[in-house]
Amino acid sequence: MIEIKSEQEINLIRQAGRVVARVMEQLKKEVKPGVNTQELDKIAASLIISQGAVSAFYGYQGFPGNICTSINEEVVHGIPGWRVLKEGDIISLDIGVKLEGYYADSTITLPVGKISSLAKKLLQVTEQALKLGIQQAISNNHLYDISWAVQNYVETQGFNVVRDFVGHGIGSKMHEEPQIPNFGQVHKGPLLKKGMVLAIEPMVNAGSYQVEITSNGWTAVTKDGSLSAHFEHTVVVDDRVPEVLTQI
Repeated sequence: MIEIKSEQEINLIRQAGRVVARVMEQLKKEVKPGVNTQELDKIAASLIISQGAVSAFYGYQGFPGNICTSINEEVVHGIPGWRVLKEGDIISLDIGVKLEGYYADSTITLPVGKISSLAKKLLQVTEQALKLGIQQAISNNHLYDISWAVQNYVETQGFNVVRDFVGHGIGSKMHEEPQIPNFGQVHKGPLLKKGMVLAIEPMVNAGSYQVEITSNGWTAVTKDGSLSAHFEHTVVVDDRVPEVLTQI
């Protein structure tokens, strides 16, 4: 069952979303050649704690990082460590926090220095797919209108959406109903209602949509080694214009 949040609950998620947005803005400045992902994780942890929140990811089903740092062919759930960013990489920063019992979640994929034209297009397409998906998060649309908007745009640009991982509802739990795939048929799925809170998150591969899990048990990578990008916002369904909670 998809929950409709009260205004009080939305306010709490909104506050968590502001924390995520502020941490993301600061962390973006730290992404450069020569930085390792453990440093990014430590900076994020300090920023999250300084705002009275806690990482939503640390310890979640045993996850060892405060954020997810996924590089190049890594799709999601990259574990921060000693890997050093180099010129031409792309890195996805996935940040989730819990504040006063409520969660918010956001992801951005960033260039490390100068990147290839393919990587640049991949980032632009994935970010635009997120915007198009968010536009569909209005009352009386169907859930898969979001999915179709993402898939249709991505595929017209020559890329593929990941099918093994999906967006989700969010609120008093990190993952709530509904699951939000990045593929689906228009005008299908449950009706959206004002007050639903959704984490919409296109994950787009430059090659095949197929992924596999690495030996660490967490990190998903593209099966063909192609680049992958990931963008996400926490959004409130409204009657006319969805409210994005995880941007400044």
